[in-house]
Amino acid sequence: MTPRDWFQRLVLPGWVRDQSPDRNHPHKRRFTPGYRRKKGIVRNVWIASGLVMILQASPALILAMALGTTFLSFVILDETP
Repeated sequence: MTPRDWFQRLVLPGWVRDQSPDRNHPHKRRFTPGYRRKKGIVRNVWIASGLVMILQASPALILAMALGTTFLSFVILDETP
């Protein structure tokens, strides 16, 4: 056992060594099919919003659309019951 291995075993938690995912970690939701579907919806909303922004090219409209689309993205991806 090298000094580096010994130090990692002493300092780091056990799940780092065996690379097993934590069942209760909130990051795990990002790999579920439902969350991936929501990410696809958000991507399509941003593409549509970006096309409208490019076609209109008004600073006021671009700012309003960007803020509205950001809010809508958070609403879609929100996981609260």
